[in-house]
Amino acid sequence: MSAEPSTPAAGRGGTAAARRRVREAEIISATRRLFDERGVRDAQIEDIAKAVGINRAIIYRHFTGKEELFSLTLVEYLDELRQSLDEAAGSATEPRDQLVALVEAFVAYGLAHPAFIDCAQAIMRRPGGDLLEEVSESAMFRLGQAINGCLSVLTRTIEAGAASGEFRVQDPRLLANMLYASGLGTLQLGRVAMLVSEDAPGVPRISRVTPQQVRDHMVATALAVAAGPPA
Repeated sequence: MSAEPSTPAAGRGGTAAARRRVREAEIISATRRLFDERGVRDAQIEDIAKAVGINRAIIYRHFTGKEELFSLTLVEYLDELRQSLDEAAGSATEPRDQLVALVEAFVAYGLAHPAFIDCAQAIMRRPGGDLLEEVSESAMFRLGQAINGCLSVLTRTIEAGAASGEFRVQDPRLLANMLYASGLGTLQLGRVAMLVSEDAPGVPRISRVTPQQVRDHMVATALAVAAGPPA
């Protein structure tokens, strides 16, 4: 029996697509390494290309620009954070204890990965319209999936607390988004580790803030907001 005729065009296309996915993953991994080593601001396209062993022009064949590359690198962080949050949610059964565990896991991940804080804040600072113009639809979809993956874990806990009467929340999704956004800012404070206060009228005082203080504040804030105002 003779073999069925091959389809070289399809084969070449499939191979090219696979090579493209591998190259994109290599570029994102190199970007992530530079973020972790140098920080987001010091990670340049030239350095990323050099780390992969390619010309910088090739990067722009795979990504629309720096914003898209950084957005997809953020997806890697968010996927890791999602795993940490899933584990934290599974460590407790009551919504209040779950919320505490989730906030603690968020703080632990953020302080252990300062580049995640920078990358997430850099993306959030961009107006939505500008970001949509600079990032492809497929990349925005992946970023949205990654953010929603993290927020959905938090939202489910808040919804469970609202259903049991432990939390008084009208819009769990809104609260989850607000806790995420405000949490990034508080994590930045923990990263800087400096607290500004007034030592005397008009005289500023700089003191240290510890990771434990940041964690305790974020836990207390989340519980207070979820509990709602006193009846």
